[in-house]
Amino acid sequence: MRDIPAFSVSADELIGFANHLADLAGAAIRPHFRQRIDIEAKGDDSPVTIADRAAEAAMRQAIEAKYPAHGIYGEEYGHARPDAPWQWILDPIDGTKSFVTGLPIFGTLIALTFEGQPVLGVIDQPNMRDRWVGASGRATIFNGMATRANPRSDLAKAAVATTSVGLFNTAEAAAFEALRKACWLNRLSGDCIVFGLIASGFVDVVVESRVQSYDYAALIPVVEGAGGVITDWEGRPLDTRNPARVLAAANPALHAAAQTYLSGA
Repeated sequence: MRDIPAFSVSADELIGFANHLADLAGAAIRPHFRQRIDIEAKGDDSPVTIADRAAEAAMRQAIEAKYPAHGIYGEEYGHARPDAPWQWILDPIDGTKSFVTGLPIFGTLIALTFEGQPVLGVIDQPNMRDRWVGASGRATIFNGMATRANPRSDLAKAAVATTSVGLFNTAEAAAFEALRKACWLNRLSGDCIVFGLIASGFVDVVVESRVQSYDYAALIPVVEGAGGVITDWEGRPLDTRNPARVLAAANPALHAAAQTYLSGA
C-alpha cells in the first residue's frame, strides 16, 4: 500500500477529517438504533433505513464542503466525480440486517483512495464507540491506541469468521466448510466488525464472497496497518473499483494457509 501522497493536503488533516465523518455518521445513526423505524427493500432485497441515508447524506455534505474536487462513492447515493484521483468510498451502515434486528455488530465504513489505491480507512461502531483507523505507512489505531493483529500462525488454533454462509455458492460453501473445520472456532456474523477484530488480535481469518468496494475498501488500511494481509481468494490485491471475494488474515502465514482452502473455488 502506498503512502498518502504529499500534495496540498497532509495525512494528519485527512485522518482528522475521516474521524469527523465517522462522528457525523454516528450522530445520524444512534437515534434510530433499536427504534421502530421503516425498513425498505432495495433492488437486491437488502434492507435500507432512514439511518443509512441520513448518515451517508451527512458525510457527503461534509466532503462536498471540505474537498469539492474529491470524488464520492456511497452505497446509498452512488457516484459524484467518479474520475477524480481522490475518492471517498462510504458505507454508512455495513450490516444493516444487524442494525434492524437490534444487534450492535454493524459499522460505518469510510475509505479514501488515490488513483484506485486505498490510503485511509475507518471502521466505526457508533453505539459501542469503537473505532479503528488505518492509514498507509502508519500503525492501525483502535480507540486512540496502536493495535496489532495476532502473530499466531497455526490454523488449527485460529478463529475464522464470515458474515453468512448463505452468501456463498456451492463451491465456495464447500471451500469455506473445509477451512472452518481446519480452524479452532468459527463465527457466522460480524460484517465489518470482525475485520477490526483481526486488527485487534481477536479474530484470525475472515472470508467474504462477492462484496462491493464500499464493503471492503476501508478494511484494507485497517488490516494491513495492524500487520495483517487482505487480498482476494486467489491472493491478488483487491481492486477497489470492482466486487471481490475477500480473504483477510492476521499474518502472512495464516493467510497462506487459509488460501489453500479457497483458491480455485
